[in-house]
Amino acid sequence: MEATVEQKLKALYDLQTIHSEIDKIRTVRGELPMEVADLEDDVAGLETRIHKIKDEINGLEDEIVNKKNGIKQSLQLIKKYEEQQNNVKNNREYEALSKEIEIQGLDMQVAEKKIKEFTFEISAKTKILETAELSLDERKKDLDLKKGELDVITQETEKDEQALLKKAEKAEKGIEERLLSAYHKLRNNAKNGLAVVTIQRDSCSGCFNKIPPQRQSDIRQRKKIIVCEHCGRILVDEAFAGEPLPAEANN
Repeated sequence: MEATVEQKLKALYDLQTIHSEIDKIRTVRGELPMEVADLEDDVAGLETRIHKIKDEINGLEDEIVNKKNGIKQSLQLIKKYEEQQNNVKNNREYEALSKEIEIQGLDMQVAEKKIKEFTFEISAKTKILETAELSLDERKKDLDLKKGELDVITQETEKDEQALLKKAEKAEKGIEERLLSAYHKLRNNAKNGLAVVTIQRDSCSGCFNKIPPQRQSDIRQRKKIIVCEHCGRILVDEAFAGEPLPAEANN
C-alpha cells in the first residue's frame, strides 16, 4: 500500500531530524581540529620568534665581547705609544704618536657607547623574550587541552555518529527514490543542511520569510507536499516537531 502524503512528510521530517543531529556532531568535531591547528600555528610561530630573539641577544652579546676586546687592544696600544714617546728623536714623531693615542682614545669612546647601546637592546629584547616564553607556555597548555578535548570528542562522537548514520540509512529505505533525491539535493544546497523545515511564527524556519495564512492551512492539512516559495525547502507544520521518531529510526 502506498504511503499517504502525511506519512511521506513525516518520514522526510524524521530523516531531517536525524541528519541535523549528525550535522551537530560534525560541527562540534569540525571546530576543534581548526582550533588545534590554529594553536599549533601559534606555538610554531612563537617558537620561531623566541629562537630569533635568542639569536639576536647572542649576537649582541658577541658584539659586546668584541667591543671590550677592542678596548683592551686600544689600551695596550696607548701604553705602547706612550712608551715610544719617551724615546722619540723629534717633535714630529712625538705628535704622530700623540695622534695615534688620540685615535685609540676615540675608538674606546665609540666602543663604550656601543656597549651601552647593545646592553640596552639586550635588556629590551630579554623582556620581549620573557613575554614570548610566557605566551608560548600558555599556548602549549591550551593546545594540550584542546587536543585532549578533540581526542575525547572524537571517541565519543564517532560512536554516536555511526549509530545515527544507521538510523538515517533505515529511514531512507522508507522514502521513495524521487522524494529522497529531492531531499538530498535541497540539503546539499542549503548552508545549514536543512531540507525539511517547520512553520515557526507564521514563517519558514529555514529562510524566515512569511508564509501566507492559506498556504499555512494547506501545510497543516498534510494532503500535499508544499515547498517554501522563497528558499524551496519542504514545509511541514510545527506539530511534527513534537511527534516521536518512528520505531525503526530509534533502533
